[in-house]
Amino acid sequence: MKLSSRYNRVNILVSLLVLLSTGVIYYVVIHFILTEKLDRDLRIEEEEIRAYVAKYDKLPLAGDFHDQQVIYRKVQPSDTLGRSYSNSVYLNEKEHEKEPGRRLTTFMKVNDQVYEVSVLKSRLEAEDLVRIIFLISLLIIVLLLLTLFLVNRFLLNSLWKPFYHILDQMKAFNLTGKNEVKVEQSNIDEFVELNQAVLLMSKRVKEDYKELKSFTDNAAHEMMTPLAVINSKLDTLLQTEGFSDKQGELIEDIYLAVGRLSRLNHSLLLLAKIENNMIKNEEPIHLKPLIEQKLRQFQELLQSAEITVATDLMDKEVLMSKYLADILLNNLISNAIRHNVKPGRISILLSDNQLIFSNTGIEMALDGGRTFERFNKTAASEGMGLGLAISRQICNHYGFAMSYAFEDGLHTFSVNF
Repeated sequence: MKLSSRYNRVNILVSLLVLLSTGVIYYVVIHFILTEKLDRDLRIEEEEIRAYVAKYDKLPLAGDFHDQQVIYRKVQPSDTLGRSYSNSVYLNEKEHEKEPGRRLTTFMKVNDQVYEVSVLKSRLEAEDLVRIIFLISLLIIVLLLLTLFLVNRFLLNSLWKPFYHILDQMKAFNLTGKNEVKVEQSNIDEFVELNQAVLLMSKRVKEDYKELKSFTDNAAHEMMTPLAVINSKLDTLLQTEGFSDKQGELIEDIYLAVGRLSRLNHSLLLLAKIENNMIKNEEPIHLKPLIEQKLRQFQELLQSAEITVATDLMDKEVLMSKYLADILLNNLISNAIRHNVKPGRISILLSDNQLIFSNTGIEMALDGGRTFERFNKTAASEGMGLGLAISRQICNHYGFAMSYAFEDGLHTFSVNF
């Protein structure tokens, strides 16, 4: 959910709760004020009746007046309870219908006789007024909420435009490209500060990338040269005579260690190049003939390891570097051979969506969380533990998903295109 939508939703919800609560309070207060006004009018009518009784020593005529009724009833002195107010029903004789009313009940003594005096007034006008006020308040609340929603929607979209612009620029930012981050001018301090931070960050990242690229190139050049010299000198040394068996073993160990160091250097440099997107030359690659070619290259090794290969290959074309495609298939096939049993089997399935390598091996699953980590290998492995890490990095580079599973005694590595 976008920030503007979240803010709009919270703002509308809070405003709705506040307006509804204040509307209810407003309704109750208005209703109370109008009720007090009716009670005051009833008291005035009561005072007029008492004044009439005091002057003429008798009650005025009972009857119906405009929205008002006066009723007398003889009672015993013991039945008097003082003045009281209550909601009642007012019978409108003209309209011949019942209306909500307000009743004042009091007691008066006339010529030693106690009368219950009831003054009843219609509350219809007051109720209509409260209803009109409520509807007007409700309409105002709806208009306010609608206005608030529209203002928040369009105003916030306009205010956040520089943010989305800089976000698009950051998404399109490419270290290997020549495009620069272009910020949009804004008079809002936070966005100005954000623009400056993004520009500074992109500048630092490009500088770091250039330094890393320069280091990678220099390391590849500087390290490979002395390694090649050492290999050459060892080859020459091995061709000379006069070594004892102990000296020969030591020289062989050095030779193997240098070769291992050379392969390690090559693998780490390859990982750095892939991670930094330094390998280009993408082209359409047909995987089926490439897999068949690799199997022919590994044929002798497969025969010596007594491994049978079953294939189910369909035509599949991917857009990637041929160099990286070659490395990916080499790593998957050599991994299936190196970690197999004797005799063993390998199954290769190529469909439109997947490339699956399944092989026999140890009767237990690998650590799924560390399978593709660098330098992760079993105790019996003679490799460097970088083959699967490089394969995973190649897949990530091209948006492929690589996964591992162990089922029915088979170790399965899947590449989902």
